[in-house]
Amino acid sequence: MKPGGIGAWLQHPSLSHMQAMVGLLAGLLSIGGFAYSYLWATTPTVPTRGDLVAVAVDARTEKAIPDATLEVLTLKDALVTTLAPDPSGRARQTLKEGSYRLRATHPRFNAEVRTIHVIAGNTAIIPMRLSPRVAKPVANPGVLGPPAPGGGSTSEFGKVVDEGVNAVKKIFR
Repeated sequence: MKPGGIGAWLQHPSLSHMQAMVGLLAGLLSIGGFAYSYLWATTPTVPTRGDLVAVAVDARTEKAIPDATLEVLTLKDALVTTLAPDPSGRARQTLKEGSYRLRATHPRFNAEVRTIHVIAGNTAIIPMRLSPRVAKPVANPGVLGPPAPGGGSTSEFGKVVDEGVNAVKKIFR
């Protein structure tokens, strides 16, 4: 009796049997790959992050302020990240979904702080309109006013000096 089946093929492999095995294996891999991609790989992933685009502009002229500092803070004022605007005044950051505070500052402008909410899968474009600082008039800050009754000074600078002198006098008494 002659051995048959796989044993016979292993002892005397033929090209047609080899082609049949390769074809069968390719077919099984194709069907398996389709089933895997259909059942597991195509399930949508739920986004957990959203994009924030902050734009710093001058409130009067609507021109970009590229050297403004843009900071993303938690609602308790802990710093999350500092954003660097591009020449158009825009700064982009991907953040976890949630509420934040966005603070824009610049030496020539008043700071602006806004509460924002980042929604997963969405892009929030937040314009930060900074108003120019108004210079406060200073009335002769380095000049002491006339002596007040009792030997003091009436200007703010003079009051500070008087307080300092009195503190030193107390130390050496």
